[in-house]
Amino acid sequence: MNTAAAAAARSRASGRDNPWLTLVAVALGVMMVGLDGTVVGVANPTIAADLDASLAGLQWVTNGYLLALAVLLIVGGKLGDRFGRKKVFVIGIAGFALTSLLCALSTSTGMLVGARVLQGVAGALLMPNTLALLRAAFPPAELNRAVGIWGGASALAVASGPIVGGLLVEHVSWESIFLLNLPLGLLAAVVTLRWVRESKDETHVGGFDVPGVALLSGGLFLLIWGVIKAQDHGWGSAYVIGFGIAALVTLAGFVVREARTREPLLPLELFRNRSLSAGVVLVVTGFFALFGILFFIGLYLQNVHGYSPIQTGVRLLPLTATFTISAPLGGLLTEKFGPRVPLCLGMLILAGCFFGLTGLEVDTGYGGQWPFYLLIGLAMGFVIVASTEAIVGNAPVERGGLAGGLQSTANQLGGVLGTAVLGSVIVSGVGSALAGNLADAGVPAAAAKAVEGQEELIAQGVAPVTPGMPAGLAQAITDASFQSFMDGLHTAMWVSGVLALVSAAIALLVSRGHGAGDGAAVHV
Repeated sequence: MNTAAAAAARSRASGRDNPWLTLVAVALGVMMVGLDGTVVGVANPTIAADLDASLAGLQWVTNGYLLALAVLLIVGGKLGDRFGRKKVFVIGIAGFALTSLLCALSTSTGMLVGARVLQGVAGALLMPNTLALLRAAFPPAELNRAVGIWGGASALAVASGPIVGGLLVEHVSWESIFLLNLPLGLLAAVVTLRWVRESKDETHVGGFDVPGVALLSGGLFLLIWGVIKAQDHGWGSAYVIGFGIAALVTLAGFVVREARTREPLLPLELFRNRSLSAGVVLVVTGFFALFGILFFIGLYLQNVHGYSPIQTGVRLLPLTATFTISAPLGGLLTEKFGPRVPLCLGMLILAGCFFGLTGLEVDTGYGGQWPFYLLIGLAMGFVIVASTEAIVGNAPVERGGLAGGLQSTANQLGGVLGTAVLGSVIVSGVGSALAGNLADAGVPAAAAKAVEGQEELIAQGVAPVTPGMPAGLAQAITDASFQSFMDGLHTAMWVSGVLALVSAAIALLVSRGHGAGDGAAVHV
């Protein structure tokens, strides 16, 4: 028996190698990240009042975290493969808990943004290694079920975040939403240190590709920065185009570097696997839909229907709570049929829902909304779990951390693109429809001209009425603004529906992971 096998046998004999406790540990980790992503949105108004934060400052409370997380996820996965996934995961857990404490202690917007950036760095160490630890711990026959439960835990955190966050902000303080990560982090660290077996890529004997890290991180930063700032400058602006060109040049340099170096950060031969490449694309398109829909349906519920953040979170429960069930179900379907069937089915359901949501109107009651939310939650569970299996299951076991980093990076990139691209689509739709809607509502020409410069505000579902405005005029502007928002939202739904149909066709390229049978060959 070789050294790795002997160590694994000793670990099993001592009870330390328990795959289900490994699942508990990584589920706690993803719950920390999931909760953090949704509770902050609920707390933004309170944070703004307490820290005297501007709108731009509040946006960077989210975007600073997002940028740091997205550009370092592949690096975090590679570090896990190189130095040990358990070790890097625990460092990520500890870092996330400590930076959460720093967020809670922040006394200025700048301090909070800095703490959130550090939190994103810790999250980049944590997230990709969750999937790698599962791949190392579970036999092939049970891996899909474990990934489904992993997805369900993340969905549970996302679903409960707005409600838990709202209760904490209302009855305790905004700082308490970050302190919530401390007990979760402590429990996750204890379980990991006691029961999770270490694994890493024992075949790696070279150095670390520092130039590759710089090129990849720099290229992703430039890309995501440009996408985020497109909301302010416009997609056709020299600013955004300049960042886009810089991102393409930097990422092209990364590809050249990886093709020539002996120890690449991201081996390009991974993408020769058709299923893995298609899985990356489908994670991007899946999260493009999920984040875009959650963001803009949230605006619709809060600004058009007038619900509070907590009331909005409750009304989105058919989507988010269903995801907690559909993710494990997606794991079972993937285990039985492979990833192709749940991916195609999920994308077709999404397409049907998006096309159906083009019928939403300003006065559509909740009864006309929740069935679509429920079906989106069902479909997303299928899509996310099956696409994750397509990536992780088709990557070599020794590169499990890298595969997890790819999945998590595609996740974040899809989220950024979903909110930014669909946001631009809605702004464009509002701009096209606003003049006609103002005329139809009977708004006088002088008042209409002033309103027509407020497309970005109206694209958030907000009517630009001012104090002291005559009631009749205010109502007419509100009606026209809400209708223009709905016109833009309908266009975004059409775009999402077409993208889901294209994704269903791409899903036909995906097959079951051929490397799954190597699950026992993990080095420790």
